[in-house]
Amino acid sequence: MIPVILSGGSGERLWPRSRRHYPKQFLPLADPARSLIQATAARTRALGLAAPLVVCNREHRFLVADQLAAAGIPPRRILLEPCPRNTAPAVATAALWALAAGGEEDPLLLVLPADHVLGDPAALAAALSRAEPAARAGRLVALGVSPQRPETGYGYLELGESLPEAPGAYALRRFVEKPPRADAEHFCAQGGWLWNSGIFLFSARTYLAELERFSPQMVTACRAALEAAEAERDFCWLDEAAFAACPADSVDYAVMERTARAAAVPLETTWSDVGSWQALWELGPRDGAGNVLRGEVVALDARRCYASAERRLVALLGVEDLVVVDSDDALLVARRDRAQEVKRIVAELERRGDEKHLVHRKVYRPWGHYDSVDEGEGFKVKRITVKPGGRLSLQKHRHRAEHWIVVRGTARVTCGDSVRVLSANESTYIPMGAVHRLENPGEEDLELIEVQSGTYLGEDDIVRLEDAYGRARE
Repeated sequence: MIPVILSGGSGERLWPRSRRHYPKQFLPLADPARSLIQATAARTRALGLAAPLVVCNREHRFLVADQLAAAGIPPRRILLEPCPRNTAPAVATAALWALAAGGEEDPLLLVLPADHVLGDPAALAAALSRAEPAARAGRLVALGVSPQRPETGYGYLELGESLPEAPGAYALRRFVEKPPRADAEHFCAQGGWLWNSGIFLFSARTYLAELERFSPQMVTACRAALEAAEAERDFCWLDEAAFAACPADSVDYAVMERTARAAAVPLETTWSDVGSWQALWELGPRDGAGNVLRGEVVALDARRCYASAERRLVALLGVEDLVVVDSDDALLVARRDRAQEVKRIVAELERRGDEKHLVHRKVYRPWGHYDSVDEGEGFKVKRITVKPGGRLSLQKHRHRAEHWIVVRGTARVTCGDSVRVLSANESTYIPMGAVHRLENPGEEDLELIEVQSGTYLGEDDIVRLEDAYGRARE
């Protein structure tokens, strides 16, 4: 059984914490000690499974690799999608890769979203013990949880007859994706329905055979993208042209709603797709007034609110049913019952050309991170942190010069033909157009202040000549 973690979501409804270049699966939203993808990987470890196969956007490859390494769960391989095509192609490329990699003739794939929360880890093991016989008998098994309310944003599974070859598993009578509210209310009242958790178990060949029946062009495109893929470190770069030609569709619509091989197994625990601030309010520990408070928050005469403060005090007074999320560069205030509409804000920011829907003030790179502290006409100030052994690309800028001031640690600076080693309170100047590189040869984090000056200070003014992390191809 090979765990396949799907990490392609953008988490737009959790703005401003989740942004396209650092989405919700990489954030410690439900557990302050680990991110959602780390918790998902930990579930596979608890099940005794081998290293997971991860499918993600290529822009997130270093986040995936770093977070799984920090969790002590190195991936089997990270398949990099050049563009989003939803979950059906992601699972298809994972299935094709697993078959090509050898080992079992037809391995079972345990498909797990990277950004969901499960209550009892033992419940997943129990559900899989019931699902495995059905999957080995050629069924495509969806795990479902008992609905807690008439939710219109989830898929619903209608249970049919019990499967004689797999006690505890049921034929799937109907699969209904995101029904209208009246139908959702009927399903909850009727019984015999489960929410689709997005967790599936099936063999690689069974899934590909059913997908080929309903969408042969999808399988063809995924096969071509994998055959022309390039391997680098733990990464597998799917061919861009072939994958871009692939139709976009979900596993639910492409296969599960159409196949006669579908089955379902109840997953008897709490579950959430962490799809909105409302979901986090439902998951979080509430005080006596029904508030979920994260960070430095003072709430007086406030009821049923979700409030999150990252770096400064947030105070609530005499308010009810609000979401208040404060981040470094944006503040969200919304009615809790309209939390699903946060995507409208993201769309408006995109329309305005405001990059706050894409990136945070703090931006992560494979060598560390930087925080944009201040900027104005002709200048920008960053605080840069480089991990031990980290090295920025050998690069130059066409439109800006840079001053570097070391705050802590040791910096090795290449500028033209010169190489210098700087310590705390020392500085250097990088002229416009000069070929340069910054490295941390020490055993502690290197922290420095960078002051940029020039006519254009955008992040795309980087000409990479050499890069230790393979980014020169971009």
